[in-house]
Amino acid sequence: MKITMAHGSGGASTSELIDNIFAKHFKNEFLDKMEDSAVVPGNGKLAMTTDSFVVTPVFFPGGDIGRLSVCGTVNDLLMSGAEPKYLTCGCIIEEGMDIDELDKIIESMAQTAKEAGVVIVTGDTKVVEKHGDFGGIMINTSGVGFVPEDISLSPKGITENDVIIVSGNLGDHHAAILSGRMNIKNNIESDNAPLVEIVNNLMAEKIKIKAMRDVTRGGLGTVLSEFSKASGTQMNIYKEKLPVSAEVRDFCKMLGLDPIYMGNEGKMIVVVDGSDADKALLAIRRSKYGENAAIIGDVEKTDDPKVVMHTEIGGERVIGPLFGEGLPRIC
Repeated sequence: MKITMAHGSGGASTSELIDNIFAKHFKNEFLDKMEDSAVVPGNGKLAMTTDSFVVTPVFFPGGDIGRLSVCGTVNDLLMSGAEPKYLTCGCIIEEGMDIDELDKIIESMAQTAKEAGVVIVTGDTKVVEKHGDFGGIMINTSGVGFVPEDISLSPKGITENDVIIVSGNLGDHHAAILSGRMNIKNNIESDNAPLVEIVNNLMAEKIKIKAMRDVTRGGLGTVLSEFSKASGTQMNIYKEKLPVSAEVRDFCKMLGLDPIYMGNEGKMIVVVDGSDADKALLAIRRSKYGENAAIIGDVEKTDDPKVVMHTEIGGERVIGPLFGEGLPRIC
């Protein structure tokens, strides 16, 4: 069965679609009321974020657009030090999409939300006429979390002698999406994952965290460039310490890509006080999705904020933000 314009009419077909797919998978005490807004408990400092996801193909090695949309929003909340609690789900569906595929995507969202410990409490569905090829569905997710009163993270707090840690291999998601679009056969899978356990373990260990950021579009180079500019520091990274799988490295060589600028959906950068570097690394490595974490650099004072990559032979390369479009569209 396919999606028709009637499914977006607001009438019986819309109700049937919501009942048979969205309500079935997202069932919980807040959404089940089917009201115009969800009233949920909460207190303290509030963190909010929103993100929209358009990716082709919508199913890719290691994930799909549903899992991706939950991970992206949950991880954005985590990077502010918040405990993610509630998500919304807005779907713009193309006429002609297979309903079985939609069901798989929404089921994946529900399973990922459960893994991340969040509840999808409200949402919206629209059906549009077929226009080009965007994979049949676009998803917007907004998220709410609560930040402990003693947590205040900002790259402006990064200082000399801090240490830079990445939670795992770079470029996996970007390479998986591009492989799918180009029909390149390999074993590369997307890293799309909620980073809840990594952040919780860092907090539990009382690590002196200066800033955190998930490494998505624009890659590591863009994140560190933003950190350097915000803090007025020089961020040194060391090429031989960057974790990249052998298969992704070979994939990059074949297509002329640079892992520094490749996107991920399950990796994060954390800058910590130098005295906590080893402790933080151990906390990440014992977390789900953090087994390949590595210390990749350090921070120094400077009058010329920039990111410098040091090579194995003693060379230096200034790393700026990504310019132009990072192909393909990965989220």
